[in-house]
Amino acid sequence: MTVRLVRSACALLLPLLLLSACKPASEATPAAGNGAAPAATPQAPATPATPATPADPAAPPNSSVVQQTAQMPRLSLPTVTGETYDLAAHRGKWVVVNFWATWCAPCLKEMPELSALHTMRDTVEVVGLAYEDITSADMQAFLKDHPVSYPIAILDPYQPPQDFATPRGLPMTYLIGPDGKVAKQFLGPVTARDIEAAVGITGKAG
Repeated sequence: MTVRLVRSACALLLPLLLLSACKPASEATPAAGNGAAPAATPQAPATPATPATPADPAAPPNSSVVQQTAQMPRLSLPTVTGETYDLAAHRGKWVVVNFWATWCAPCLKEMPELSALHTMRDTVEVVGLAYEDITSADMQAFLKDHPVSYPIAILDPYQPPQDFATPRGLPMTYLIGPDGKVAKQFLGPVTARDIEAAVGITGKAG
């Protein structure tokens, strides 16, 4: 079997594994009406006193599992429209970093809310990170039927960002503060009101 066939098989298994695994991470704040597709706890680093637990099925074989999100995560990658998204360039604003996938129903449900938030709030921006094996052309075709107002980038599940923990369920959302630090995490679909409450925004758009 060629390497290409192995990667294709792994890619097909990824959504099934995400949907069928165990409880979410304890540090994440469940959103109201949590409808996340959960996955199991990833492999803990082996120590002399503690045996390692099984590897996270959310991560495809031969991929690196990131155990913890950095306090001030870095992120720079191309979007599906060919631009470069650099998280550091958005300091001074609240940034919603949303891990999602096209096959994830709860993810699709929250997209209109995130689009409205990105459009209507001057101090809040959103970026969507598609955690799946999909081509840019296929993603652009998908977005024609499910348009959003915020940038979308595709993550390589075999080489995920090293400053964000490997998702244990989808959707998974990080709220990054104006100082660039993680302010809050949400597991499960979020609404504009959830983000506004976390940020402390009230009143009309602006």
